[in-house]
Amino acid sequence: MKKLLALAAVAGGVLFVVKRNKSAKAEADLWREATAPTKPLAGVSTNGSAPKKATDAASNN
Repeated sequence: MKKLLALAAVAGGVLFVVKRNKSAKAEADLWREATAPTKPLAGVSTNGSAPKKATDAASNN
């Protein structure tokens, strides 16, 4: 009976560690996705304003 109880305790410990590691990995993946740099969109500057087009700048000269 003691062996069975010890086996159940070890199995419970292993399951706890596996669950904790999965949770930590999911949290790390979410954090990595949330803080990853984004790809700049064509025609939009990084400060939120639209840059002048080359044709507009040439016509102003």
